Amino acid sequence: MVRRSGKETQKMFKAVVVLLRNTTWKCGKVERLVIEYLQSHLMRYGTPKSSIKEMTQHLNLKGKQRSEFFDALKRLERRHIIEIKIS
Repeated sequence: MVRRSGKETQKMFKAVVVLLRNTTWKCGKVERLVIEYLQSHLMRYGTPKSSIKEMTQHLNLKGKQRSEFFDALKRLERRHIIEIKIS
């Protein structure tokens, strides 16, 4: 895991995650949580996007879990399953 600066973390909190592909093939536990959250958000509100801050609050992530969460987001983005839009 890579230690991120506070500025980079704050920039990530303002970002929006958009679900591109609805697949959990070869995904880990945290990646599945992210995709399931975005799927439920799509079913409830009709949009496949959510802010990272909202997701961390909903999933109650603290410390090491939050770090794993950011790593999972990067892996999903690299596999073109989600897209991170920094606003």
